[in-house]
Amino acid sequence: MTGQPDRIERQSGIAMWRQIADAIRAGLSGPLVDADGKLPPEKVLAERFGVNRHTVRAAIRALAHEGAVQSHQGRGTFVRRKPRLTYPIGRRTRFSEGLEGQAANRGAELIAHRKESAPADIARALDIATGAPVIRLESLGLADGMPVSRATSWFDAGRFGAIADIFARSRSVTRALAQLGVTDYVRAWTRIEARHGAADDLDHLRLSPGAIVLVAEAVNADMDGRPVQYSLSRFAADRVSLQVDGG
Repeated sequence: MTGQPDRIERQSGIAMWRQIADAIRAGLSGPLVDADGKLPPEKVLAERFGVNRHTVRAAIRALAHEGAVQSHQGRGTFVRRKPRLTYPIGRRTRFSEGLEGQAANRGAELIAHRKESAPADIARALDIATGAPVIRLESLGLADGMPVSRATSWFDAGRFGAIADIFARSRSVTRALAQLGVTDYVRAWTRIEARHGAADDLDHLRLSPGAIVLVAEAVNADMDGRPVQYSLSRFAADRVSLQVDGG
């Protein structure tokens, strides 16, 4: 590993350890690691990036926290070569069913909830009046104990006022809706984009600053076509691929 150091912008306002973590992450599937998936020693990485070993160590800690690498005492730091999960998005999108066969344990947990007044965009998505009361749920999707998605969902409080308590017990939107009279529902529409994760997303998904999340904005509707859920789901891009199915 010779030549000029990789470019680190010291006056960019972005911490050097974060820039190095991003650079290492980008090189994990390329020439930065050897055939066994081992990273170069800290001293070599420090020389490559023109920083001290403490800065490199902070970058590696961040990558270990998000599950991208794993350090072994006396052996070094290795890439965690775990295949991405494939999450299908189609007419009947369900979290647990979508990851069936890819993770033994699948489910969701409630992070927070509250009743609030619907702003215009949420009211429009749920086909209710602006300012009408809605229930907001913040939840975390888990696969074999690893957080893979963080969702914010809104429900019409007039129809689903008890959904937070039911979801907390059942750990499933599908089961919660069924208890509230919606025994089946379908995906009305989905819009997907990629963005840098917000602070709360990075924290709950165990990602380092600068990590990319895939955002799926969606509306689910009952079998009469009436909206039941508007959601923004953020998926860890290095753990999940979104597959859009036909129909």
